[in-house]
Amino acid sequence: MKALVFTAPGKVELLDVPEPDPAPGEVVVEVRAAGICGSELHGARRPGFRQPPLIMGHEFAGIAGGEAVVVNPILSCGRCPECRRGLRHVCREREIIGVHRAGGFAERVAVPASALRPLPPGLPWEAAALIEPAANAVHAWNQASRALGAGGDRGSGGDPGAEGAVGTRVAVIGCGAIGLLCAATALSGGAARVEVTDLSPARLAAAQRLGAQVAGPGLSGEYDVVIDAVGSAVTRAASVAHQRPGGVAVWLGLAEEEAGFDANALIRSEKRVLGSFAYRDEEFAQATARIQDWDLTWAAGYPLAAAAGIFTDLMNGGLHPLKALLLP
Repeated sequence: MKALVFTAPGKVELLDVPEPDPAPGEVVVEVRAAGICGSELHGARRPGFRQPPLIMGHEFAGIAGGEAVVVNPILSCGRCPECRRGLRHVCREREIIGVHRAGGFAERVAVPASALRPLPPGLPWEAAALIEPAANAVHAWNQASRALGAGGDRGSGGDPGAEGAVGTRVAVIGCGAIGLLCAATALSGGAARVEVTDLSPARLAAAQRLGAQVAGPGLSGEYDVVIDAVGSAVTRAASVAHQRPGGVAVWLGLAEEEAGFDANALIRSEKRVLGSFAYRDEEFAQATARIQDWDLTWAAGYPLAAAAGIFTDLMNGGLHPLKALLLP
Protein backbone atom coordinates (compact mmCIF):
# COMPACT_ATOMS: atom_id res chain seq x y z
CA MET A 1 0.00 0.00 0.00
CA LYS A 2 1.01 3.67 -0.23
CA ALA A 3 2.02 5.71 2.81
CA LEU A 4 3.67 9.04 3.54
CA VAL A 5 6.77 8.10 5.52
CA PHE A 6 8.97 10.36 7.66
CA THR A 7 12.33 8.99 6.51
CA ALA A 8 14.90 11.48 7.83
CA PRO A 9 15.04 14.90 9.54
CA GLY A 10 13.26 17.33 7.22
CA LYS A 11 12.26 14.61 4.74
CA VAL A 12 9.02 12.77 4.00
CA GLU A 13 8.43 10.40 1.07
CA LEU A 14 5.46 8.64 -0.48
CA LEU A 15 6.51 4.97 -0.42
CA ASP A 16 5.18 1.50 -0.97
CA VAL A 17 5.03 -0.16 2.46
CA PRO A 18 3.75 -3.53 3.74
CA GLU A 19 0.10 -3.92 4.59
CA PRO A 20 -0.62 -3.50 8.34
CA ASP A 21 -0.56 -6.70 10.36
CA PRO A 22 -3.04 -6.25 13.23
CA ALA A 23 -2.10 -7.74 16.59
CA PRO A 24 -4.74 -9.36 18.83
CA GLY A 25 -7.26 -6.72 19.83
CA GLU A 26 -6.46 -4.54 16.82
CA VAL A 27 -8.42 -3.75 13.68
CA VAL A 28 -7.47 -2.30 10.31
CA VAL A 29 -8.86 1.14 9.46
CA GLU A 30 -9.19 2.12 5.81
CA VAL A 31 -8.21 5.77 6.06
CA ARG A 32 -10.51 8.25 4.35
CA ALA A 33 -9.08 11.53 5.69
CA ALA A 34 -6.08 12.48 7.81
CA GLY A 35 -5.08 15.96 8.92
CA ILE A 36 -1.52 17.30 8.93
CA CYS A 37 -0.85 18.77 12.38
CA GLY A 38 1.57 21.59 13.13
CA SER A 39 3.26 19.36 15.71
CA GLU A 40 4.14 16.95 12.91
CA LEU A 41 5.71 19.74 10.87
CA HIS A 42 7.85 20.73 13.87
CA GLY A 43 8.59 17.09 14.68
CA ALA A 44 9.77 16.32 11.17
CA ARG A 45 12.15 19.27 11.17
CA ARG A 46 13.56 18.47 14.62
CA PRO A 47 12.98 14.81 15.54
CA GLY A 48 12.19 14.19 19.18
CA PHE A 49 9.28 11.96 20.14
CA ARG A 50 8.87 11.13 16.45
CA GLN A 51 11.79 9.16 15.09
CA PRO A 52 12.21 8.10 11.45
CA PRO A 53 11.22 5.90 9.78
CA LEU A 54 7.65 6.58 10.84
CA ILE A 55 4.21 6.85 9.26
CA MET A 56 2.82 9.87 11.09
CA GLY A 57 -0.80 10.98 11.33
CA HIS A 58 -2.81 11.15 14.57
CA GLU A 59 -5.85 13.04 13.21
CA PHE A 60 -7.75 10.59 11.04
CA ALA A 61 -11.01 8.83 10.29
CA GLY A 62 -12.05 5.97 8.06
CA ILE A 63 -13.84 2.65 7.75
CA ALA A 64 -13.36 -0.27 10.17
CA GLY A 65 -15.49 -3.37 9.99
CA GLY A 66 -17.84 -1.64 7.57
CA GLU A 67 -18.50 1.24 9.99
CA ALA A 68 -17.49 4.90 9.77
CA VAL A 69 -15.15 5.70 12.66
CA VAL A 70 -12.79 8.34 13.95
CA VAL A 71 -9.69 7.31 15.89
CA ASN A 72 -8.84 8.63 19.34
CA PRO A 73 -5.06 8.26 19.07
CA ILE A 74 -4.24 8.35 22.80
CA LEU A 75 -3.31 4.92 24.16
CA SER A 76 -2.90 4.74 27.95
CA CYS A 77 -2.07 2.11 30.54
CA GLY A 78 -5.52 2.14 32.17
CA ARG A 79 -4.01 1.30 35.57
CA CYS A 80 -2.28 4.40 36.92
CA PRO A 81 -3.93 7.01 39.20
CA GLU A 82 -4.32 9.40 36.26
CA CYS A 83 -6.13 6.82 34.13
CA ARG A 84 -8.38 5.83 37.03
CA ARG A 85 -9.32 9.51 37.47
CA GLY A 86 -10.33 9.79 33.82
CA LEU A 87 -7.13 11.61 32.82
CA ARG A 88 -5.82 9.14 30.25
CA HIS A 89 -4.33 11.98 28.24
CA VAL A 90 -1.69 12.66 30.94
CA CYS A 91 -0.89 9.01 31.65
CA ARG A 92 2.87 8.74 32.14
CA GLU A 93 2.93 5.61 29.98
CA ARG A 94 0.75 6.99 27.18
CA GLU A 95 1.52 6.39 23.55
CA ILE A 96 0.04 8.21 20.61
CA ILE A 97 -0.85 6.65 17.29
CA GLY A 98 1.20 8.41 14.62
CA VAL A 99 3.90 9.36 17.13
CA HIS A 100 4.99 6.14 18.84
CA ARG A 101 3.53 3.77 16.24
CA ALA A 102 2.28 3.93 12.65
CA GLY A 103 -0.50 6.43 12.05
CA GLY A 104 -3.00 7.59 9.48
CA PHE A 105 -0.84 8.96 6.64
CA ALA A 106 -1.47 5.73 4.77
CA GLU A 107 -4.16 3.88 2.90
CA ARG A 108 -4.66 1.55 5.86
CA VAL A 109 -3.47 1.37 9.46
CA ALA A 110 -3.86 -1.11 12.32
CA VAL A 111 -5.07 0.39 15.61
CA PRO A 112 -6.41 -1.03 18.89
CA ALA A 113 -10.17 -1.54 18.67
CA SER A 114 -10.47 0.50 21.88
CA ALA A 115 -9.31 3.60 19.93
CA LEU A 116 -12.32 3.59 17.59
CA ARG A 117 -15.21 6.00 18.06
CA PRO A 118 -18.38 5.96 15.92
CA LEU A 119 -19.14 8.90 13.64
CA PRO A 120 -22.49 10.67 13.38
CA PRO A 121 -24.37 9.62 10.22
CA GLY A 122 -23.54 11.76 7.21
CA LEU A 123 -20.58 13.59 8.73
CA PRO A 124 -18.14 14.40 5.88
CA TRP A 125 -14.73 12.76 6.10
CA GLU A 126 -13.04 16.16 6.02
CA ALA A 127 -14.94 17.16 9.17
CA ALA A 128 -14.29 13.80 10.82
CA ALA A 129 -10.52 14.28 10.43
CA LEU A 130 -10.82 17.56 12.38
CA ILE A 131 -12.44 15.97 15.43
CA GLU A 132 -9.10 15.27 17.11
CA PRO A 133 -7.80 18.87 16.92
CA ALA A 134 -11.28 20.10 17.87
CA ALA A 135 -11.11 17.97 21.01
CA ASN A 136 -7.93 19.84 21.96
CA ALA A 137 -9.88 23.09 21.64
CA VAL A 138 -12.77 21.78 23.73
CA HIS A 139 -10.32 20.75 26.45
CA ALA A 140 -8.64 24.17 26.45
CA TRP A 141 -12.01 25.91 26.80
CA ASN A 142 -13.05 23.59 29.60
CA GLN A 143 -9.76 24.29 31.37
CA ALA A 144 -10.46 28.02 31.26
CA SER A 145 -14.09 27.55 32.32
CA ARG A 146 -13.15 25.45 35.32
CA ALA A 147 -10.49 27.94 36.39
CA LEU A 148 -12.82 30.93 36.21
CA GLY A 149 -15.69 29.06 37.82
CA ALA A 150 -13.56 27.69 40.63
CA GLY A 151 -12.14 31.15 41.22
CA GLY A 152 -15.61 32.60 41.74
CA ASP A 153 -15.31 34.97 38.80
CA ARG A 154 -18.28 33.65 36.85
CA GLY A 155 -21.27 31.47 37.60
CA SER A 156 -22.44 29.89 40.83
CA GLY A 157 -23.63 26.51 41.98
CA GLY A 158 -23.28 23.12 40.31
CA ASP A 159 -20.16 22.27 38.32
CA PRO A 160 -17.84 25.29 38.60
CA GLY A 161 -16.58 24.64 35.10
CA ALA A 162 -19.98 24.44 33.44
CA GLU A 163 -20.64 28.17 33.20
CA GLY A 164 -17.32 29.57 34.36
CA ALA A 165 -16.38 31.23 31.07
CA VAL A 166 -19.84 32.26 29.87
CA GLY A 167 -19.93 35.98 29.11
CA THR A 168 -16.16 36.33 29.01
CA ARG A 169 -13.96 38.35 26.69
CA VAL A 170 -11.57 35.94 25.01
CA ALA A 171 -8.43 36.41 22.94
CA VAL A 172 -6.91 33.73 20.74
CA ILE A 173 -3.29 34.15 19.65
CA GLY A 174 -2.62 32.30 16.40
CA CYS A 175 -5.24 31.31 13.83
CA GLY A 176 -3.90 28.02 12.62
CA ALA A 177 -6.27 25.08 12.82
CA ILE A 178 -6.09 24.82 16.62
CA GLY A 179 -6.57 28.56 17.09
CA LEU A 180 -9.57 28.60 14.78
CA LEU A 181 -11.12 25.66 16.57
CA CYS A 182 -10.47 27.34 19.92
CA ALA A 183 -12.30 30.43 18.66
CA ALA A 184 -15.22 28.31 17.46
CA THR A 185 -15.36 26.44 20.76
CA ALA A 186 -15.33 29.64 22.82
CA LEU A 187 -18.09 31.19 20.73
CA SER A 188 -20.28 28.11 20.95
CA GLY A 189 -19.45 27.84 24.66
CA GLY A 190 -20.92 31.20 25.57
CA ALA A 191 -18.06 33.70 25.28
CA ALA A 192 -19.37 37.24 24.90
CA ARG A 193 -16.64 38.20 22.44
CA VAL A 194 -13.68 36.43 20.85
CA GLU A 195 -10.84 38.46 19.38
CA VAL A 196 -8.04 36.89 17.36
CA THR A 197 -4.59 37.85 16.21
CA ASP A 198 -2.38 36.38 13.49
CA LEU A 199 0.09 37.56 10.87
CA SER A 200 -1.86 35.98 8.00
CA PRO A 201 -4.82 37.87 6.49
CA ALA A 202 -6.24 34.58 5.18
CA ARG A 203 -6.24 33.07 8.65
CA LEU A 204 -7.85 36.16 10.14
CA ALA A 205 -10.55 36.01 7.46
CA ALA A 206 -11.24 32.37 8.37
CA ALA A 207 -11.62 33.39 12.02
CA GLN A 208 -14.07 36.12 11.06
CA ARG A 209 -16.20 33.58 9.20
CA LEU A 210 -16.47 31.68 12.47
CA GLY A 211 -17.73 34.81 14.22
CA ALA A 212 -14.54 36.11 15.81
CA GLN A 213 -13.35 39.73 15.73
CA VAL A 214 -9.86 40.73 14.56
CA ALA A 215 -7.81 42.34 17.32
CA GLY A 216 -5.13 43.50 14.89
CA PRO A 217 -1.55 42.39 14.41
CA GLY A 218 -1.26 42.22 18.21
CA LEU A 219 -3.52 42.26 21.25
CA SER A 220 -4.55 45.41 23.07
CA GLY A 221 -6.38 45.78 26.34
CA GLU A 222 -7.23 43.02 28.78
CA TYR A 223 -9.15 39.76 28.48
CA ASP A 224 -10.70 37.26 30.85
CA VAL A 225 -9.17 34.38 28.89
CA VAL A 226 -6.17 34.41 26.55
CA ILE A 227 -5.54 31.25 24.55
CA ASP A 228 -2.04 30.86 23.11
CA ALA A 229 -2.20 28.51 20.14
CA VAL A 230 1.35 29.37 19.00
CA GLY A 231 3.64 28.63 21.91
CA SER A 232 6.57 31.00 21.45
CA ALA A 233 8.19 33.06 24.18
CA VAL A 234 6.67 36.19 22.63
CA THR A 235 3.12 34.84 22.49
CA ARG A 236 3.33 33.35 25.98
CA ALA A 237 4.46 36.70 27.34
CA ALA A 238 1.55 38.38 25.54
CA SER A 239 -0.91 35.88 27.01
CA VAL A 240 0.13 36.93 30.51
CA ALA A 241 0.44 40.64 29.79
CA HIS A 242 -3.08 40.87 28.34
CA GLN A 243 -4.92 38.99 31.07
CA ARG A 244 -7.05 41.04 33.38
CA PRO A 245 -6.20 40.63 37.08
CA GLY A 246 -7.47 37.20 38.08
CA GLY A 247 -7.67 36.14 34.44
CA VAL A 248 -6.54 32.92 32.79
CA ALA A 249 -4.10 32.07 30.03
CA VAL A 250 -4.35 28.65 28.42
CA TRP A 251 -1.28 27.41 26.57
CA LEU A 252 -1.65 24.84 23.79
CA GLY A 253 1.16 25.85 21.44
CA LEU A 254 4.46 23.99 21.48
CA ALA A 255 6.62 26.08 19.13
CA GLU A 256 9.34 26.79 21.73
CA GLU A 257 10.36 25.67 25.19
CA GLU A 258 10.92 29.17 26.60
CA ALA A 259 8.20 30.86 28.66
CA GLY A 260 9.28 34.51 28.41
CA PHE A 261 6.65 36.03 30.70
CA ASP A 262 6.79 38.44 33.65
CA ALA A 263 6.42 36.19 36.69
CA ASN A 264 6.14 39.10 39.12
CA ALA A 265 3.15 40.52 37.22
CA LEU A 266 1.60 37.06 37.39
CA ILE A 267 1.89 37.12 41.17
CA ARG A 268 0.83 40.69 41.81
CA SER A 269 -2.36 40.43 39.74
CA GLU A 270 -3.16 36.80 40.59
CA LYS A 271 -3.06 35.83 36.95
CA ARG A 272 -3.05 32.18 35.98
CA VAL A 273 -1.40 30.08 33.31
CA LEU A 274 -2.76 26.62 32.50
CA GLY A 275 -1.15 24.04 30.29
CA SER A 276 -3.59 22.25 28.01
CA PHE A 277 -2.60 18.95 26.42
CA ALA A 278 -4.92 16.77 24.36
CA TYR A 279 -8.33 15.96 25.88
CA ARG A 280 -10.41 13.68 28.04
CA ASP A 281 -12.53 10.97 26.46
CA GLU A 282 -15.74 12.92 27.06
CA GLU A 283 -14.21 15.98 25.38
CA PHE A 284 -13.43 13.92 22.30
CA ALA A 285 -17.12 12.99 22.26
CA GLN A 286 -18.12 16.65 22.71
CA ALA A 287 -15.96 17.63 19.74
CA THR A 288 -17.59 14.92 17.63
CA ALA A 289 -21.02 16.34 18.43
CA ARG A 290 -20.09 19.99 17.83
CA ILE A 291 -17.89 19.91 14.75
CA GLN A 292 -20.70 19.69 12.21
CA ASP A 293 -21.98 23.11 13.32
CA TRP A 294 -18.77 25.02 12.53
CA ASP A 295 -17.44 26.59 9.33
CA LEU A 296 -14.62 24.31 8.19
CA THR A 297 -14.07 25.74 4.71
CA TRP A 298 -10.52 26.73 5.74
CA ALA A 299 -9.47 23.05 5.52
CA ALA A 300 -8.51 21.66 2.10
CA GLY A 301 -8.29 18.04 0.98
CA TYR A 302 -5.54 16.52 -1.19
CA PRO A 303 -4.90 13.06 -2.59
CA LEU A 304 -2.26 10.97 -0.88
CA ALA A 305 -0.18 11.20 -4.07
CA ALA A 306 0.34 14.93 -3.35
CA ALA A 307 1.14 14.44 0.33
CA ALA A 308 4.94 14.72 0.20
CA GLY A 309 4.85 18.04 -1.63
CA ILE A 310 2.14 19.54 0.59
CA PHE A 311 3.82 18.39 3.80
CA THR A 312 7.26 19.62 2.72
CA ASP A 313 5.96 23.03 1.70
CA LEU A 314 4.16 23.50 5.02
CA MET A 315 7.18 22.20 6.96
CA ASN A 316 9.38 24.80 5.28
CA GLY A 317 7.15 27.72 6.21
CA GLY A 318 4.35 27.67 3.65
CA LEU A 319 1.06 29.12 4.89
CA HIS A 320 -1.29 27.57 2.34
CA PRO A 321 -3.38 25.58 2.76
CA LEU A 322 -4.31 26.70 6.25
CA LYS A 323 -5.10 23.08 7.09
CA ALA A 324 -4.22 20.20 4.79
CA LEU A 325 -6.21 16.97 4.86
CA LEU A 326 -4.86 13.90 3.09
CA LEU A 327 -7.54 11.82 1.38
CA PRO A 328 -6.17 8.34 0.56
